[in-house]
Amino acid sequence: MSKLTDLPKRILIGRALRSDRLGETLLPKRLALPVFASDPLSSVAYAPGEVLLVLSIAGVSAYHFSPWIAVAVVVLMFTVVASYRQNVHAYPSGGGDYEVATTNLGPRAGLTVASALLVDYVLTVAVSVASGVENLGSAVPFFVEHKVLGAIGMIVLLMLMNLRGVRESGTIFAIPTYAFVFGVFCMLAWGIFRIAMGDEMHAPTAGYTIKAEHTGLASFALVFLLLRAFSSGCAALTGVEAISNGVPAFRKPKSKNAATTLALMGVLAVTMFCGIIALALNTNVRMAENPAADLLVNGKPVGAGYTQDPVIAQVASAVFGDGSIPFVFLAGATALVLFLAANTAYNGFPVLGSILAQDRYLPRQLHTRGDRLAFSNGIVLLAAFACVLVYIYGADSTRLIQLYIVGVFVSFTLSQIGMVRHWNRHLATETDPAARRRMNRARAINTFGAFFTGLVLVVVLLTKFTHGAWVAVLGMVIFYGVMTAIRRHYDRVSSELAAAEERSEEEVKPSRVHSIVLVSKVHKPTLRALSYAKLFRSDTLEALSINVDPADTKALQAEWHRRGIDVPLKVLDSPYREITRPIIDYVKSLRRSSPRDVVSIFIPEYVVGHWYEHLLHNQSALRLKGRLLFTPGVMVTSVPWQLESSERAKLRARKGAEWNAPGSVRRGEVGPAKRRREPSGRV
Repeated sequence: MSKLTDLPKRILIGRALRSDRLGETLLPKRLALPVFASDPLSSVAYAPGEVLLVLSIAGVSAYHFSPWIAVAVVVLMFTVVASYRQNVHAYPSGGGDYEVATTNLGPRAGLTVASALLVDYVLTVAVSVASGVENLGSAVPFFVEHKVLGAIGMIVLLMLMNLRGVRESGTIFAIPTYAFVFGVFCMLAWGIFRIAMGDEMHAPTAGYTIKAEHTGLASFALVFLLLRAFSSGCAALTGVEAISNGVPAFRKPKSKNAATTLALMGVLAVTMFCGIIALALNTNVRMAENPAADLLVNGKPVGAGYTQDPVIAQVASAVFGDGSIPFVFLAGATALVLFLAANTAYNGFPVLGSILAQDRYLPRQLHTRGDRLAFSNGIVLLAAFACVLVYIYGADSTRLIQLYIVGVFVSFTLSQIGMVRHWNRHLATETDPAARRRMNRARAINTFGAFFTGLVLVVVLLTKFTHGAWVAVLGMVIFYGVMTAIRRHYDRVSSELAAAEERSEEEVKPSRVHSIVLVSKVHKPTLRALSYAKLFRSDTLEALSINVDPADTKALQAEWHRRGIDVPLKVLDSPYREITRPIIDYVKSLRRSSPRDVVSIFIPEYVVGHWYEHLLHNQSALRLKGRLLFTPGVMVTSVPWQLESSERAKLRARKGAEWNAPGSVRRGEVGPAKRRREPSGRV
């Protein structure tokens, strides 16, 4: 049975790896970039569009603010990258923002950061996959008609790819990520060349006009609109923190390689982001939050049948020509990299979950590595959360992105405040002038980073809260409450299980041991359980049967006496044909009469080898054990009997070897098939 269930698993995720091969899964920089930075790199496919969508509320005239918004995003990006380069050097263990906040600001701040990151990772998968489906839908109409199905299918596919291991997923994702970067830079270079040559380029929507929702905005309303557009553009920063959380996955020197990858990611992301916005303005791209009604052709709305292509697709159409080979190449690479951008979360969420599980804030199963040395339980849990979110929001990236950003800027801000306290603590004891200069410089970077990201967090909350960000905040609160409850549970269990300094009641030897063998009929499992129970030499030993059918009970008693079994048989009546309750009541009565005695119960069971055979048995032993485990002073022992259908029985039958039941071979007694001449000459 195990081989049958193992086969699909091996086909999907590969053969299991030994624990000592963990080093082989570590990533060089060329693979770490697509694994950990695919999210911020791919966000340039939708972040510029989100800026223009918000500005379109005030009409096309507001588009001239987009370069200034791009500059603000670039300054913020470089600030965050510089700040996180300090993080990876100071905390290379992989805890990232969670470890920084916990160490320097306390466990509550750390748990707040962890809650924010967990929510952000789930949203990263949902937003990236939904956006990828929309980009793919511009070329393949099937994905427009079945967005939810396509998005859930891609989430599951990414889950399986990541279950194969970090290195293998990095190799798979490297080609599309580098193809996307190459395609975007080719588009920027060719677009700049055509502008320099005086060519006019027009996006497919260049001839459209936008019906402004609000015209002639007053100064305060305009500032609020610009701040909202800036907060939408900050989507380009999501995923930056994943590198600091994934430092252990880098090859040595880990911190240096992580810092280099951060810098490279920042340069690539801001260059592509600014270039796409510049070309979008030059080619007269038009975007609207409600295109069916707000995009006008000859003064009339385009209608519900219109599909609004993303900004990057419109720019590529203007630069390369619609349907050209470079256009198709970039469209395909964009869709792929948006799907694979979720890989940033697939690597960040399981690692963070493992650390939280180690700190007893999440179930311990999340700290266990799977067959391919990845944190498989965390990968599966992330996929499940993302699928639920995609289903609820209909795989609509515009709706999902409103939930975005909040979590990541909570972690950014608390992490940078923690780093400031980190440097303050070290500066209080450091005396070397060179080291102090380096620490002061790092502290200044982190201080500016904390101020800037904190300011952006306030802006995001003010501008996005009513548009859906409240859902992300609610998710953070739920995660925080659940993790706090889990930690309380583990602390309570640990306190109860801790060995006392003085001899406790649990260590006192019980007065007597009363053993009970449960009997339904006289067969091989029953006889083995009786033989096994006798080995314990308990103070008392009895067999216990429940009278459900008088005829069966009478036959059992007759067979018992016929065989001359030297263990007394006790029969309990059960007028309502229950089995579990009479046994529990009887055991409790024994405990009440002698509280210092221990009751040891032996349950004979037979083991079947096929899953369908389990459906043919009532599993009464399993239910009984579940009840007995909650009865104080009761020890439960299962005595298995393997049927011929079990795998072990099949293996023994194939080998043709005689098998002896455990305990049936005594010293000086060996079965005839096992008897052989030992070197000493004795049998």
